[in-house]
Amino acid sequence: KEAAAQKPSQEEPGDADICSDLKDEEFTDEKHESEFSLETNFIEEETADQKESCSSVEAAKDPFKHHMDEELNKKDVDKIVARSKSTSQVKWPVLGQLVFSCTLEKFGMIKPDKEVSVKHLHLHRPLEITWPKVNSLFLSKQPKSEGQPFTPLQKELFCIMNSYKDLFYPERTALRNAEEIRHVYCLHAMNHILKANAQVLSNNAKRRDQKQGVEDDGFRDQGLTRPKVLIVVPFRESALRVVQVFIGLLESASKKKIDVSNKKRFKGEFGSNPEEKPPNLKRPEDYEAVFAGNIDDHFRIGVAVLQKSMRLYAPFYSSDVIIASPLGLRTVIGAEGEKKREYDFLSSIEMLIIDEADIYLMQNWEHVLHLLAHINLLPLESHGVDFSRVRMFSLNNWSKYYRQTLLFGALQDPQINSIFNKHCLNYRGQVAVRNVPLVGSVSHVVVQLPHVFRKLEAENSVSVIDARFHFFIDKVLPEYRDAVMSHTLIYVPSYFDYVRLRNYFKKEDLSCMHICEYTSKSGISRARHFFLKGEKQFLIFTERFHFYKRYTIKGIRNLIFYELPTYPHFYSEVCNMMKLADGGEEATLTCTVLYSKYDAQKLAAVVGVERAAQMLQSSKHVHLFVTGETE
Repeated sequence: KEAAAQKPSQEEPGDADICSDLKDEEFTDEKHESEFSLETNFIEEETADQKESCSSVEAAKDPFKHHMDEELNKKDVDKIVARSKSTSQVKWPVLGQLVFSCTLEKFGMIKPDKEVSVKHLHLHRPLEITWPKVNSLFLSKQPKSEGQPFTPLQKELFCIMNSYKDLFYPERTALRNAEEIRHVYCLHAMNHILKANAQVLSNNAKRRDQKQGVEDDGFRDQGLTRPKVLIVVPFRESALRVVQVFIGLLESASKKKIDVSNKKRFKGEFGSNPEEKPPNLKRPEDYEAVFAGNIDDHFRIGVAVLQKSMRLYAPFYSSDVIIASPLGLRTVIGAEGEKKREYDFLSSIEMLIIDEADIYLMQNWEHVLHLLAHINLLPLESHGVDFSRVRMFSLNNWSKYYRQTLLFGALQDPQINSIFNKHCLNYRGQVAVRNVPLVGSVSHVVVQLPHVFRKLEAENSVSVIDARFHFFIDKVLPEYRDAVMSHTLIYVPSYFDYVRLRNYFKKEDLSCMHICEYTSKSGISRARHFFLKGEKQFLIFTERFHFYKRYTIKGIRNLIFYELPTYPHFYSEVCNMMKLADGGEEATLTCTVLYSKYDAQKLAAVVGVERAAQMLQSSKHVHLFVTGETE
């Protein structure tokens, strides 16, 4: 099932050997270990300005210190485990409706900053200078005032991030705000890394200057392993952009460039695009934005950060941040019973950033769940750690209660909501953006078309899978078996449902073609041709094929949504293909949609929240909408 659910992989038969070689390189590098080791480096002599800016008063207000120095007790942990959260809602100017949830009462709601000054953000010293320059360089719309270093969206996002609460933002779009979001979470991550490393280096210097034989337990400043930040992104292009922002943030205020080792290799492996796209295929803007650059989805890279240098391809146990795809991590973590597997490097992750979460629904969601099951576990080996420097919450196996999780995606989805609710246990609480769609994607359908929404009943979210199949076979399909109802496209989001329907159609010997993400180019051309000419009555069509290829299917006269689309705009996109139906204005077009009460979020995104509420609460099981111009 796992292999079937995964999108066509970038791996080839010989990749197992390559992965084995990569693992050896990823975890050991004796040649450069001392050069990039925090334990063998000491903080440089601070200037008078730096000492003044790092006064005890300012340090006491630092959100980083507040968060990492907080001492939980067993009673606090028991409350978090019990998940007896108090929730409250508030509306912010840009983000809109926010839901704050927290177990410990003292970490309740926060208010958006009215004015933002770089000097009062508690940024690590170099970032105060470099951030406004980097942000304005990469983003087209930037405030011109020097006192406003953020866009309005960035200001509110950073306010939440800097409070060290977990955050779920489901309104990220590749066309509108992707770069804004990427820049601000990179700033937060780099700020965290620099402060954590500065603390370790400073304590190294103090310990070096101490008299020999004097032991001090006041230098607990590390986790059980070095990696602090894990950034999960879907494609190499996304990782490339993250590293570019990191490099920009580390560049000093002067013209002198920082030393970035392995930069050429990184650009070669992450900057090239091995896949050639058909030159004459017109695709939507959102598709071009998502699939720009190198879209290989199997990668992982460790990055070590020192004061004036950055090392790409650092061994994981010498890295401060790991940037990887879910598939790239899955092949390292492995499965129970495998001889070669590694996940100790995830034991002390203090910040988990999952960007473009919706795309993992189109890849393999199981990889994300597998990652979350192996993060912040006690390591199986010591990996040379000095236990006198390890924070007590790490020794107590409480790291998951201190981990901040930042989750960004393009939509509200039950599976994404589930990981935010079940796997985010930050003692400071969670913040989720919950704006409801007032207008659904059905309003973007330009074809004159009746939309018949048919509600099916199911006892629970598991039984709805079988209930939908039997409802389709017994109630819907008989209406389309007549030859008059030719040119019927069946849109199926789940690959498992697709296989089930395909097998049923074969068993019943129905006139059918099928297209999925695994179909060859010749198979796709043959299916489209037979469907357009009416030689085959049905075409079963998977959502993942539409996501990755975005082909236009001509000749659709009857459309069945076996389940509501994951992406709301796919609904209008597929419906608008019907304007190319053979027969022009004389053709009778139909659209049937199956839904249940467990599809509330998807339904609201298609028809709007008010209509969705009426359709779910109504005793009627059939609802009709008509779109397009009428005389």
